Amino acid sequence: MHPAPRRRPVSRRVILLHGLWMPGASMHWFAAKLSAAGFTPEIFSYHSVTDGPDTAVPRLVQRLRDSGADVVAHSLGGLIALQALCDAPQVAVRRVVCLGSPLKGSGAVSGMMMRWAPAAAMFGRSAALLQQGVDCWEGEAEVGVIAGRVPHGLGALFAGFDGEHDGTVAVAETELPGLADHVIVDASHSGLLFSAEAVEQAIAFLLEGRFRRV
Repeated sequence: MHPAPRRRPVSRRVILLHGLWMPGASMHWFAAKLSAAGFTPEIFSYHSVTDGPDTAVPRLVQRLRDSGADVVAHSLGGLIALQALCDAPQVAVRRVVCLGSPLKGSGAVSGMMMRWAPAAAMFGRSAALLQQGVDCWEGEAEVGVIAGRVPHGLGALFAGFDGEHDGTVAVAETELPGLADHVIVDASHSGLLFSAEAVEQAIAFLLEGRFRRV
């Protein structure tokens, strides 16, 4: 008989990344819920416009190398996290939860930049990553995405979404090949940060590597 596969230990340290135009404080509510569930959350702050991925990615790689934590990331933060793991595949991150991250590229960002010249300055150094996204996920970490479907936001004015969206990001933009799991909850893009359902699903994925189905 072959021995049963050994389960990798659950990491209790979780690095949280915020999204575009947001401060680290935007992750405090989510961090508090993870803490109440027995995790040790640490918020990673970065300048999403003035510095963008060029500065945030190497800083995050160093933070993950030092901590060995899992990751929960909102919006642009999910792209930053995956880029960091692509650049440093030796970093031992077990699981990543992305909240409303446009992993396949943001139609709202592309549409805004096409229709409104000042938009380039608004997105700053993060514009290229937001537009392009990533092709697929082939790294060692298990990646799960929680997408929202409450269409409250201005993204629809510029993107012309087909199908469900959270007001900023289309559900289809979050469905990246290679994901370990994907789930949709009733929340808007910013509402994902204060959604009890999103927290419960994030905890389930961090513990089990899959989301819970009713």
